[in-house]
Amino acid sequence: MENTAKSSRKAKFLNVFEMFGRSFLLPVSVLPAAGILKGLGSAFTNSSTIEMHPWMGNEILQIVMGFLEMLGNVAFNNLPVIFAVGVAVGLAKQEKGSAALSGLLGFLVLHNTLNFLLKASGTLVDMSAENASEMMARHMQTTVLGIQTMDLNVFGGIITGVIVYLVHKKAIKIQVPQVFGFFSGPRLVPIMIIPVMAVVGMAFFVIWPFVQAAITALSVAILKSGYVGTFGYGVIERLLLPFGLHHGLNWPVRTTELGGIFMINGKEYAGTINAYMAALSSNSPIDPMITRFSSGKFIYNMFGLPGAALAMYVTAKPKNKKTVGSLLLAAALTSFLTGITEPLEFTFLFVAPALYGIHAVLAGLTMLVANVAGAAFLTPTGHGLINFLIYGVLQGARTKWWLLPIIGVFCFAMYFIVFTFAIKKFDFKTPGREDDPSTIALHGKDETRKKMGVKTLKDRDNEDAAVPSGANLTLHDQAEALISAHGGPENIENVDACITRLRINVKDDTVVDINQITHDLNAMGFNKSGMQMQSIYGGRANQLKVEIREILGLAD
Repeated sequence: MENTAKSSRKAKFLNVFEMFGRSFLLPVSVLPAAGILKGLGSAFTNSSTIEMHPWMGNEILQIVMGFLEMLGNVAFNNLPVIFAVGVAVGLAKQEKGSAALSGLLGFLVLHNTLNFLLKASGTLVDMSAENASEMMARHMQTTVLGIQTMDLNVFGGIITGVIVYLVHKKAIKIQVPQVFGFFSGPRLVPIMIIPVMAVVGMAFFVIWPFVQAAITALSVAILKSGYVGTFGYGVIERLLLPFGLHHGLNWPVRTTELGGIFMINGKEYAGTINAYMAALSSNSPIDPMITRFSSGKFIYNMFGLPGAALAMYVTAKPKNKKTVGSLLLAAALTSFLTGITEPLEFTFLFVAPALYGIHAVLAGLTMLVANVAGAAFLTPTGHGLINFLIYGVLQGARTKWWLLPIIGVFCFAMYFIVFTFAIKKFDFKTPGREDDPSTIALHGKDETRKKMGVKTLKDRDNEDAAVPSGANLTLHDQAEALISAHGGPENIENVDACITRLRINVKDDTVVDINQITHDLNAMGFNKSGMQMQSIYGGRANQLKVEIREILGLAD
């Protein structure tokens, strides 16, 4: 009984942590596009780059690229409010419009309250003073949306989003007296947010200086952890991936003080993304400590995992190499070009978990070597060739982009040798080594699978209907089939998705047909986290989520 209770608490904690991490996906989804605009703009307007390539100094080109950089800065300069709205919407299960409005209103109330208290206490820095910037930094103040306030950075947005979600969750169910019926449900949320966030603002005014001091100490500890911290981060981040918990580690490091506080051109920047974008706009060298959690990812995505794929191909049975080769090549190219690694990682995770553990250690080691070598390239998301060209090569010599192919060759060899040895030594049944060649497939995209019909499905009228294979299903039919594969509408509690995974919470996991999902319905991989079924569908995951929720009539 005690073990069951512990297991339940553990599952609940993991679900909360995973939900919190997933809520980051909405606000950060704007960063790749904004980052590309800023990356291109800063690459072509940077004075050192123009010095190397004089043709870039063309006046019209400079105006265009300056405009692109400005557009990118719109997102990066307003990350706190983006997170306030995005986290609230990401966490809300229904009435997301009310959550968005409340997130914005709550953020404004919080910072206007802080501004009022700073004025009332006589601690508001005089912006007309000669050393105003220095005084603002010393007193931990900043300007947000034109409001002079305490410098809460992205944490202020995240905390606002979480509080708005908690208020939203309770307020939409509150029954108000009939005479005030108009203000019930979602309309009540923004009304309640005003006093709640005013109180939160008062609390922040008192406790935030102590919290800020603790965060600063923690960020310093992370920075001082040096190479050991880089290796540990690489290993832990990969181990969290199968459970969908890696977002909860990645985004705080990338966007808040937990990733470090860096001084660039006399101004402090918190989080690795903010610091890197500021460094690109400056003419100073890029500190490798800003990019230590990113540079190595490019290397093992573009070289390490393809090396593992080659090891699986070489160790496959000769008669199966033609079949398995096309599958592994497609997955390796996907990892190399786009940084989408799940088809390969989930393949050896499911056939041999020990291989995934080896991969986590090798990933940490790769990140360590890249950091020691001084690699200084970073991307908001997507560690593949496309983003490497934009954020590494185009930014000039300061990023030391040439280290990637040099270290990459050794990384490729390391993965190939270690994986080949482990597969042969322990006889892991990686693709192509199965006794039954008909089962050859990645736990991901199976491009050589013969067309076949899926199992007979029951529609909502309980009538049987034959459907074609997953490869030929329309979006609606695939959604219907996935509902059936998860035990039908009555077994599904919630449907959600992140960038690549369809996440379906079920009441009874024993009736979920995993084989049908991964083979007949073309999922690139499958994972369970408690009662949440996670099917990897790449960019199609969100489309399937929307379609399934519409079929089931779930509120959005």
